Amino acid sequence: MTTLNHTGISHTVFRLLGIPGLEDQHMWISIPFFVSYVITLLGNSLLIFIILTKRSLHEPMYLFICMLAGADIVLSTCTVPQALAIFWFHAGEISLNCCIIQLFFIHSTFISESGVLLVMAFDRFIAICYPLRYTTILTHALIGKIGVTIFLRSYGTISPIIFLLKRLTFCQNNIMPHTFCEHIGLAKYACNDIRVNIWYGFSILMLTVVLDVVLIFVSYVLILCAVFHMPSLDARYKALNTCGSHICIIILFYGPGIFTILAQRFGRHIPPHIHILLANVCMLAPPMLNPVIYGIKTKQIQEQLVHILFVKQKPL
Repeated sequence: MTTLNHTGISHTVFRLLGIPGLEDQHMWISIPFFVSYVITLLGNSLLIFIILTKRSLHEPMYLFICMLAGADIVLSTCTVPQALAIFWFHAGEISLNCCIIQLFFIHSTFISESGVLLVMAFDRFIAICYPLRYTTILTHALIGKIGVTIFLRSYGTISPIIFLLKRLTFCQNNIMPHTFCEHIGLAKYACNDIRVNIWYGFSILMLTVVLDVVLIFVSYVLILCAVFHMPSLDARYKALNTCGSHICIIILFYGPGIFTILAQRFGRHIPPHIHILLANVCMLAPPMLNPVIYGIKTKQIQEQLVHILFVKQKPL
């Protein structure tokens, strides 16, 4: 893993190849990328617009949905335009600084989304277990502080990666078989010892995303305990129904990532382009489907969406 730099050369420009092995299919592959990006932008922008302009939706759950939609737009914008530039114009060149900036926003936004999902689980826990105290606990001031905390946690934990990468000398290959930059994917091209990068990346993953998953699981165990202690079946159904959208989003967000990690760990015979496609699915699917799920499963958002899109203005 450690290589001495005898040449004194350090690459400052890298070339992203897109999806190796499928170069002839890049134009066709770009179609779902483009369609998903358009749906992501339109769907999440509309979701944010509806929530911010309708005072009836200025409740904790919807404000957290608004945060998630904003993070979805950022995550997609960090990855998809770069991929489309590679597919359409073979514009895969990216400077080291731009590569580091891209991976910084990708990783920090991913951690932000994980944090929002954790807070949404806490929101459902309060709503079901302490319904009478819901509005007094989750005030707008507390929601604002939670949003700032999520932002500081994500950007604070990823910021050291900038310095860990800037200290490296990239004297090996500068050809990257991917559509976007990521931390270890870039660090492995260094001639230096990258064990610090590996262990720091692993620690951040465990202390943020993995910890979030554990706390979300604990929250839903407590929610289920409270639900099954409710006297009526109707009350149980209503309580579980309020969690339906959130559970779908959790599965959609963490599911592809877990599958990708397992494929990288145990699927040594899987072609490289499958790994790249799976990594892109993690970036494409959740931002595209989140607004669709909330539009279908959340009655209040559905009503406002129908009102905006289909209700005609009364003639003067």
